[in-house]
Amino acid sequence: MGAAGDAARVSAERIAEVRAFNRFYTAIIGLLDEGYLDSAHSLSEVRVLFELGRRPETEVVALRRDLGLDAGYLSRMLARLGSAGLVERTRSARDARRQLVRLTARGRAEQRELDRRSAAGIAELMGRLDDAEQERLVEAMGTIHGLLGEGRRSFRLRPATDADLDWVVRRHGSLYAEEYGWDSSFEELVGDIVKAYAADHDPDREGAWIAEADGVDGPVGCVFCVRADDRTAKLRLLLVDPAARGLGVGAALVDECLAFASKAGYERITLWTNDVLTSARRIYERAGFTLRDSEPHHSFGHSLTGQTWDRDL
Repeated sequence: MGAAGDAARVSAERIAEVRAFNRFYTAIIGLLDEGYLDSAHSLSEVRVLFELGRRPETEVVALRRDLGLDAGYLSRMLARLGSAGLVERTRSARDARRQLVRLTARGRAEQRELDRRSAAGIAELMGRLDDAEQERLVEAMGTIHGLLGEGRRSFRLRPATDADLDWVVRRHGSLYAEEYGWDSSFEELVGDIVKAYAADHDPDREGAWIAEADGVDGPVGCVFCVRADDRTAKLRLLLVDPAARGLGVGAALVDECLAFASKAGYERITLWTNDVLTSARRIYERAGFTLRDSEPHHSFGHSLTGQTWDRDL
């Protein structure tokens, strides 16, 4: 059956419900406000700043493709952001016909502030709900994401290179600030972990992997496997970018880490996480990890409950 036939099976009532939800959601999160997130920027400009914050630099044509923007519209937007000192464009050394675009230092600071405001807004919105209601909301969003996006894109895993490590640090910092309101001390912690791995890791017993997805320029996820002791491996820095959620990236990264740890000769694997990271915890449970210990702590600007999970290999 073609697209026209499929569309004919959708009732007018269902179409009206989806349109009503779209109007409700865009209003409640402020997508139609003149200055998104109480900034001087439009929603489209904020989308560009957020996307550029995910990578050191990118080709303008790739940015246009990833965001689905008209070439002329994006060019005018980049010109405005450039005049404000937030982005800079250069010619590609490999192909002078192509332009590269990156955030300036001022632009990266602006993007971090927008991340903070976005996280604060979501926290305020979800703070009206109790824990069970928050879980229902997140699961409902995951259902929408899965039904409308699952199967439309594929992804692949590859070993991390030195060039990926900066992304790992920056994306952890920006994403956790945006989604959980964690302060810069978390990015500093990730930086210390990555720096230690880069400086002195045994490739036979320690590894890191990057996920890439169709239609997304740059990494969309990562995980590290490092040595805890001769018999125990440690899973660290699992991250899945929102651009790839619903594709099974997180489970695939964990499976890759487990397979490597087993082949490297470890007898068990452990990890440390926080109870607020519910999606990651579900992945760990499905992969056979069990909760061994939990302890409250105050870190990253918040009161949290740390959890240690482990499993035999």
